[in-house]
Amino acid sequence: MPQSSYYAMESTSSKANTPQPTVRELTDADRARLEHQRQIVIAELNKRYGTKALTQSKSDLALLQKLLDDNAFARSQTVELQSMGVVFGDVLAHELGLRWVMITDEYGTDPTLLLPGTSEPQCFFNALTMISKRVEQGRDSNVTWLFGVMEDQVRQKRAE
Repeated sequence: MPQSSYYAMESTSSKANTPQPTVRELTDADRARLEHQRQIVIAELNKRYGTKALTQSKSDLALLQKLLDDNAFARSQTVELQSMGVVFGDVLAHELGLRWVMITDEYGTDPTLLLPGTSEPQCFFNALTMISKRVEQGRDSNVTWLFGVMEDQVRQKRAE
């Protein structure tokens, strides 16, 4: 998915002629899509390490990091890498009080995390691509560090 102006860890400036994204609640189909992506990660964790469940807590970060360190998914496996982003997003949602919504912008419609009580574009966090973009670009992918950055961003947005 192309970069948009509101994605966390990317530029938060908005383009003058870019329409504001629209947000809607998850449908049953959206929830099923997210669950399918979680199952991709769980299947790989089970195959490699015997792990059969995720907790949506910080303990899942170590499992994600192990998959990254072991190069479980190639740079070209975007769906699988984005599935890791869904699992990472679940940890963010659970630990930081965010919630999944669907957002539509000039690039399409995708699941993203929203800081409740806000509707500003800079309060959307695209966990879906936070890992995949880094792996695809050959950048360091330390999920504990990334979680800390997100925690700081959420804290800052709450303070504003």
